[in-house]
Amino acid sequence: MATVHNILAITASKHWKIHQMDVNNAFLHGDLFEEVYMKMPLGIPNPENKVCRLRSLFMVSNKRVDNVYVDDILVTGSDPNFVSQLKNFLHQEFTIKGLGFLNYFLGLEVHYSTNGIVLAQHKFTQELLADAGFLDAKPVVTPLPQNMKFSDPCSPYLKDQSTYRSLIEKKNFLTHTHPDLAFAVQTLSEFLQNPQQIHLDGVHHLLRYLKGISGQGILLNGTDQLSLHAYSDSDWAACPVTRRSVTGYVILIGGSPISWKSKKQSTISGSSSEAEYRAMAAAAAEITWLIRLLEEFGVTGLKPVTLHCDNQSALHVAKNPVFHERTKHIEIDCYFTRD
Repeated sequence: MATVHNILAITASKHWKIHQMDVNNAFLHGDLFEEVYMKMPLGIPNPENKVCRLRSLFMVSNKRVDNVYVDDILVTGSDPNFVSQLKNFLHQEFTIKGLGFLNYFLGLEVHYSTNGIVLAQHKFTQELLADAGFLDAKPVVTPLPQNMKFSDPCSPYLKDQSTYRSLIEKKNFLTHTHPDLAFAVQTLSEFLQNPQQIHLDGVHHLLRYLKGISGQGILLNGTDQLSLHAYSDSDWAACPVTRRSVTGYVILIGGSPISWKSKKQSTISGSSSEAEYRAMAAAAAEITWLIRLLEEFGVTGLKPVTLHCDNQSALHVAKNPVFHERTKHIEIDCYFTRD
């Protein structure tokens, strides 16, 4: 999804038109290497409960393009004539159906304004609230209750765990346009295996928060001043069960958020400085990938990238070329981030 955010952010800054297309019968253009079985359609007598097996495939074109499997397509660029030629070529090869300018893609609603492009998921959010019975719920102003404890041995385990997992899956999809949900969804996702009532209470609180922000999204600025800025932070020893810290970062291009994450760290950090430094290393890795991706898109001159951190000890370690015993166990993160 970060790739989609990048493309749309560049398009907003360049004021290009985004064309959307769909491939008719896209599955016919894929190579199939395994046997395919299908349940018998309803209405056909099937006393022995048999299934159907696909026996042969038919080529629908006398031309073949290697390594192509496509369905929903976005096309944009600086040359409208080339874009038109590409659309015609794809139509000849795959029978493309033009859907006009982009307004809905992969569950994302795309709106245009004088300031740029707005990405939202209002329709999906309303459907989620309606299915969960929270369409008329009273909104709250925080994704999770303050000082909420998710470790309570007295809280009963849920008998219907599938509902909890389904709600978390849908909320995870909403993080594509809501960075403010990342930490809450990451926290609640830790209990998918065996959720308790207290975890479901957290999910219900998050649903009430969604009620208040259902119409919001992210703005991809229509500015031609493209520069990368990253912000990293950590919540030291946030998990009361494992005492692992949580990494959080957000990366912006031209003031537009294009990549963000909240994730529990894989090892225990002995200090807040160590946790902050591991968060910086995660952000640095994402920046490195984004720079390469943007260079493939023709966006250059983005280095050096400013990485913001509010921990003075971590900043001191980042600047100090001399390592000592207290940083030996995180030297890989130190060297990587400094490099």
